[in-house]
Amino acid sequence: MRTILFGAQAETLTGEIGKHPALELVDTAPDVIICYGGDGTLLSAELKWPGVPKTPIRNSRRGVRCIGHAPARVIERLAQGRLFRTAFTKLECVMRSPGANPVTGIPHAMNEFSVHSGRINSAVRFKLWINDEPYESGIEIIGDGFVVSTPFGSTAYFNQITRGVFHTGLGVAFKYTSEHTNHMVVPDTSVIRVEITRGPALIAVDNAQEYHEMNEHCGLVIRKSDQPAILYTWDAMTHPSHSY
Repeated sequence: MRTILFGAQAETLTGEIGKHPALELVDTAPDVIICYGGDGTLLSAELKWPGVPKTPIRNSRRGVRCIGHAPARVIERLAQGRLFRTAFTKLECVMRSPGANPVTGIPHAMNEFSVHSGRINSAVRFKLWINDEPYESGIEIIGDGFVVSTPFGSTAYFNQITRGVFHTGLGVAFKYTSEHTNHMVVPDTSVIRVEITRGPALIAVDNAQEYHEMNEHCGLVIRKSDQPAILYTWDAMTHPSHSY
C-alpha cells in the first residue's frame, strides 16, 4: 500500500511504517494518507488529496475526529487490513456572479461551506431556498452569514453556532441574524440555493487558506458531492453519514 505521511511531526512515524512490508512510503500517487495531528491536519490532507483514503492519528488535543490509539497500533492494523473503511458526505458549491460564468475550482467541503460578511462593521444580506422553496416565505436575512455543514462537520462550526450535532442530512446554521431564524437539518438530497442581496461577503471551505469574494446578486448552489471522503477508522461507524 503506497503511503504518504502528512502532518507537522509525521516523519516521526517513519520507523513504524518500515516495520510493515505491506506499507511503502512514497511521494506521489498514494493509496493512503496517514495524517498525524488533529482535525485540521485531516481537513488539509483532504483538500490536498481529495478522495484518497486517510488514516487520521491523533497528535493533538483537538483531534476529536482522529484515532486516539497509539500510532504503532493504528499503523499495524492498517497494514493488516483491520481498520474500517468509511465514506463521509462532502459538499460541492457552484458560485455565479451576475452575467458571469460559474466560478470553478472551489474545493469540495468535508466539514462545511461558511459564508461571512466581508466587512467587520457591516452585515451581509441574503435570501435562501431549499429545493427552490423560499426559506421563511422569501425573507431577506440580515446578519453575519451562514454555514452549510455535513454530518462530519456538524461537530465543528455548526456545533459552535447551534450547540447541536446531526448524523444524517445537511445542516444550515445562521450567524447572528437580526431576524428570528431557525437552524435546520434537511435531507442530503436537498439543493440549497442562496442569493447575496447586499455584500460584500466571503465564502470559505473547511480550513482552506483561499477565500472567494461575493457581491450583490452573487448566487450559490450547494449540494451533496458525488465524491465522498474516505477514512480508515478504528471502529465501524454507528452513524454512517450516507451510503455510496
